[in-house]
Amino acid sequence: MSITIQLDLPEGLIQQARQMGLLDGGRVAELLAEEVRRRKAGQDFKKVLDEVRSAPGEPPTMDEVSAEVKAARAERRRA
Repeated sequence: MSITIQLDLPEGLIQQARQMGLLDGGRVAELLAEEVRRRKAGQDFKKVLDEVRSAPGEPPTMDEVSAEVKAARAERRRA
């Protein structure tokens, strides 16, 4: 599937992006995929943080939070 995107960008940015090879369709797809991954990771982190914060009892230690983050990252890598 393909879509056509039209952007209105400042000329200076266009020139720099073109020189860096960022306006190539494949590179734009890579940039979008990386941004989607980054935002998903942020959402996953917020979800884990909300779960930790809502757990009854004493607040978790930094080691416990770190362990939760590592587990979530490992799970994401497996997926």
